[in-house]
Amino acid sequence: MLLMFHALVAIHIVAGTTGAITFWVPVLGRKGGVDHRKWGKIFTLAMLITGSLAICMSIMTLIDPMGTHPHMPAGYDEVFVRAIFGWLMLHMGILTVNLAWYGWLCVLNRRDHLANRTPLNMGLQAAVLIAALNCALQGWLAGEYLMIGLAVVGIATGVTNLVFLLNPKPAPLVWQKEHLKALVGAGISVYTAFFAFGSVRILPELALNPVMWAIPLTTGVLMILYHWRQIGMMRRRVVTP
Repeated sequence: MLLMFHALVAIHIVAGTTGAITFWVPVLGRKGGVDHRKWGKIFTLAMLITGSLAICMSIMTLIDPMGTHPHMPAGYDEVFVRAIFGWLMLHMGILTVNLAWYGWLCVLNRRDHLANRTPLNMGLQAAVLIAALNCALQGWLAGEYLMIGLAVVGIATGVTNLVFLLNPKPAPLVWQKEHLKALVGAGISVYTAFFAFGSVRILPELALNPVMWAIPLTTGVLMILYHWRQIGMMRRRVVTP
């Protein structure tokens, strides 16, 4: 089981690194161009793989916490491992898959909004809400209260996604805002995962430091707000005669 777990970790790191690098090409480059579409597809695929593997690894951790993490630094017991590498990683994995798939469908179905309401897409909204609520509960039980903060992100994601999906006729260009929100959010999750999980092994003295966890979230939110403003200006130019 440990060998299989290490193999999943290796593939997870490769996919996550690919996503973390390719994330910047569509975000900083010209929107809608060839490079934007090509690298956006690579990023989306990397995120789907990364999130799916995180789900598998979290389940294995919940089954055997210390067996899958035998070399944890001193002071990190089974309760901590199950909470952070089990329940939190499960939440983050589902959140990453949710954002990547939802963001991809937003652009794919930009001319057919109702096509976004697939059983898989709607199911992912329910899954992220359940995972977030459970993450908050498990964080409270384990005394890892930063898990509650990250759970808020999952709840906000599920709720706002459903608001868009259940809107019978969204305003023009709203799909662009949702597409941007989702895929930048998926990028945030990659960098958050590095600070949340990677720091435990690399810089254990900084593990679970709120400032470290807030860096990718703050950066991502500012990027989303900036691009939303650009989309809003574009919409006004389209609407204004």
